[in-house]
Amino acid sequence: MRALKWIAGILGVVVLAAALVFFGNFFSKNSSNVATKSSTTKSANSSSKKGIQVTGKTDDSSYKTVIKDGKYLTSKARGITAGQESNNFNMVSFESGLLDFSKEHFNTSKYVFQEGQYLSATTATEWLDRKAADNPDGLNPEDNGKTDDSRAPFYLQTLEEQDFMTQDGNDLKLAGIVIGMAMNTQDVYQKEQWGANFTQDISKAERIAHGKEMAAEVVKRYRAMSGVGNDVPIYVAMYAQAPEDSLSGGNFYSWSVANSGDTLGNWTDLDRQTVVLPMQDGTTSEKSVGSALNTSFKNFTDKLQGFFPNLSSITGQASYDGSNLKGLNVTVSTQFYSATEIESFANYIAETAPSYLPNGVPVQIRMEASTGMQAYIVKGANDSKYTVTILGSY
Repeated sequence: MRALKWIAGILGVVVLAAALVFFGNFFSKNSSNVATKSSTTKSANSSSKKGIQVTGKTDDSSYKTVIKDGKYLTSKARGITAGQESNNFNMVSFESGLLDFSKEHFNTSKYVFQEGQYLSATTATEWLDRKAADNPDGLNPEDNGKTDDSRAPFYLQTLEEQDFMTQDGNDLKLAGIVIGMAMNTQDVYQKEQWGANFTQDISKAERIAHGKEMAAEVVKRYRAMSGVGNDVPIYVAMYAQAPEDSLSGGNFYSWSVANSGDTLGNWTDLDRQTVVLPMQDGTTSEKSVGSALNTSFKNFTDKLQGFFPNLSSITGQASYDGSNLKGLNVTVSTQFYSATEIESFANYIAETAPSYLPNGVPVQIRMEASTGMQAYIVKGANDSKYTVTILGSY
C-alpha cells in the first residue's frame, strides 16, 4: 500500500514537473513573441520619424515644406543681421516679399520649399560684417575711420536663402536657390560706444551699385559650396530697407539669375511700393498711386469712428506692383472694456468694409488693444464677404 502511494506520489511530481515545463515553454515563447512585436512596432515608429519627409499643404498657393527626423527643418542662418533691426515692418515684408518673388519663379505645385541649408550661421555672420584683416570675407566695406557722412556705411543688412527641391519618391533634389539681399537706405551708427545714434543716408545710386557688386560675389561663393553644383539656377532679389521710423516695410527693386556658372545675367527692375494710409496731406494727387484708395480709406475710417468711441488710430498698408494693388493690411487700435464690445465692433467692421475697401485683392484687418490683438477680419482675393475671428480666452 505504501509502495502504491509512493508510486502515485512520484507520478504526481512527474506530471506536475511536465506541466510546469510545458507551460513555462508556452509562456516563454509567447512572451518572446510579444517582446519582438513590441520592439518591431517601436522600431517602425522610430524609423517613420527618421530621414527626410515633406508636409502636406492646404491649397495651391503654398508649398510643401521639408521635415527632417520628424521636425521642421529651419534655416541654418535664421535671424542673423548686420545690426539690430528697429523697423519690424522691414523683417516681415522682406521675408513675405521674398517668398512671393519665389512663387513667381518656382511653381508651388511642382517644387518643395526648404529653408536655406547652404549658408551657415557662422558664414552669414562673416559675410554681413565689415571686410577686415581678421574677416576677409566681409561683404560690407572696411571701416575707413571716419565718423561723419564720409564714413563707409553698412550697405548690406541681411541675407536670406530659400531652397527649392524636386521630389522623386522619397528623394529630394535641389532644383534652385533664391537669395534675398536687404540693402540699407540709411545706416544708423554711434561715434562712440554707447553713444548717441547718428543716421547716414545712402543714395539710391550708391545702394544699387554696391548691391550688384555684392550679389555677384555671393553667387560666386554659393557656386563653390558643396552640393550646389554648377547648373542649379541661383536667383538674387534685391530689397531696399525702409527707414527706422517708417510705418511700412521696404520693397524689392530688382532681380537677376545665374542659370549656370557664377555669372549673373541682366538685371530686371521691379516697380513695387508700399503706400501708408491715410496718406499725408501734400503727398497725394489725383494721378498718384493710391489716391483713389486713400479717399475710400478715409471714408471707411470716418464710418468706424462714428460707430465706436475713442478709436486710437486706423492705419493701412497698401502693396502695389506698378499701379496694380496687390493687397491691403489695416490695423484698428483702441481700448476695449468687454468681450461684447470686441465682438460687436468686429462684426460691424466686417459688414462695413465691403462698401469702402477694395475688391479682388486680399484684405487683412487687425483689431488691436494695449493687451494685444483682439480680432482678425479677413477676406481672400476672390471673396465677397469677410471672415471674423475673435481671439478670446478661457
